[in-house]
Amino acid sequence: MVSEDLKIPVHIGIIVDGNGRWAKEQGLSRSMGHKAGADNIEKIASYAFEKGVKVLSLYVFSTENFKRSEEEVNYLMDLFAIKFKNYSTLYNKQNIKVVFSGRKKPLPEKVLKMMEEMTEKTKNNTGGIINFCLNYGGQAEIVDAVKRIVKEGVDVDTLDIESFSKYLYQDLPPVDLMIRTSGEQRLSNFLLWQCSYAEFYFPETYFPAFTKDDFDLAILKYNNRDRRFGGIKYEDKTN
Repeated sequence: MVSEDLKIPVHIGIIVDGNGRWAKEQGLSRSMGHKAGADNIEKIASYAFEKGVKVLSLYVFSTENFKRSEEEVNYLMDLFAIKFKNYSTLYNKQNIKVVFSGRKKPLPEKVLKMMEEMTEKTKNNTGGIINFCLNYGGQAEIVDAVKRIVKEGVDVDTLDIESFSKYLYQDLPPVDLMIRTSGEQRLSNFLLWQCSYAEFYFPETYFPAFTKDDFDLAILKYNNRDRRFGGIKYEDKTN
């Protein structure tokens, strides 16, 4: 369990990684690995908000993932459509607002419909925000933000870091802790702008096997870091 004395990150990002490798080690199909990962999202997300996390961003499907086999992509799209319906009910009960980051094309209509329903159903919830990064790429997000700025005729001389952030897919606080399961140690184009001063944690555990205890350990590791911003030591001014 996480001690009450530990500081809880405001915004945690998780790269949901290792579903396929977990399935292979269990003698299961990759599809079953993706299902196990989707099931675990419910447990880990709920636990994160219980612990006091305000924003949770989950990297569930990148723009590059469309290069996978047609069979795997189709299964994932079906899984998203089904799971989003379950998530909608769950997070609404928990007073959690659901938002999405990423490009809509070429997501299928059934997925877009569930995304719209989830967003509408939970838009007034105030207990936390879960940000599903779906068909998402960090570089694409920055390009799309620049396109919005140009299209809206914004005076570039008025732009700064804070105002630019408002043109990203979602106007959320910066990521404090980024977790990538499976042991891989790279960002893979995940929240490049938002992770500029994030602490990184790379547990070896595959996401389907990532437990509440693993999450607690990530929080402990975060608290053991000496956070610095441009050489200036981080000071907690929330108390």
